[in-house]
Amino acid sequence: MTEHRPLVALESTVISHGLPYPQNLALAREMESIVRSHGAEPRTVAVIAGELRAGLSEAELLHLATAKGVRKVSRRDLPIVVARRLDGATTVATTMWVAQRFGIQVFATGGIGGVHRGRGDDISADLQELAQTPVIVVCAGAKAILDLPATLEYLETQGVTVVGYGADEFPAFYSRTSGLAVDVRCDTAAEVAAIWQAKQALGLPGGLLVTVPVPAAMEIPAAEIEPAIVQAVAEAEARGLRSAEVTPFLLTRIAQLTGERSLRTNLALLHNNAAVAADIAVALAAA
Repeated sequence: MTEHRPLVALESTVISHGLPYPQNLALAREMESIVRSHGAEPRTVAVIAGELRAGLSEAELLHLATAKGVRKVSRRDLPIVVARRLDGATTVATTMWVAQRFGIQVFATGGIGGVHRGRGDDISADLQELAQTPVIVVCAGAKAILDLPATLEYLETQGVTVVGYGADEFPAFYSRTSGLAVDVRCDTAAEVAAIWQAKQALGLPGGLLVTVPVPAAMEIPAAEIEPAIVQAVAEAEARGLRSAEVTPFLLTRIAQLTGERSLRTNLALLHNNAAVAADIAVALAAA
């Protein structure tokens, strides 16, 4: 049953696989703090010793930030980590699935996965999860390393409504614009809540994708970041990387090529998305 308190789910992959210690633990704490400061309650999602969790203690956050062998868990991995009582850090798709299981309607992340450049057959599980799991996902668009037009086309085919939060264009993660239109612009959390409630009342399946441009002061314009993306993608191809190996390599390599500028932008958009998600959760609870 869905709780009426304002709750925001947060993923754990960024803790165990996204950043080194202690930056990862600092980010986890900051994300939770931002959600609280906007009037909602954070629920970081993970698998601890085979148990699905939505809400972690300080000791458990520290464990995820420092432990070796924490498995990156997509939906297909859930039966394995549960049966074998393993620790797991949840991806966007898995965090969505666990969130809805715990009655959490809003989830804040950085960027969703999508269709990989040059490989139309390599499609993130995030997109199918959005098509079938009823959660509002707040993000800065799809990761800029992806084929954004193909990703939006897939979302359209699957019936996923894409909202631009204070924006008419789909944001491109590091960049505020992509030249690609969203389905609707919302300028307030209450507008998002109204669309979500209408979707629920109509009995339509799946989630709602709310895309939030990175704060202008932290943006990397597309013309500046694109050469680094192209180089990183070429290097990934040369290494023969596929599926789950690709995104972590690309994000790390782009950070190296931009002198960590992309990492600072990534952190800024994560913070911003947590704030927007909390505002939406509060608006839903008040409706």
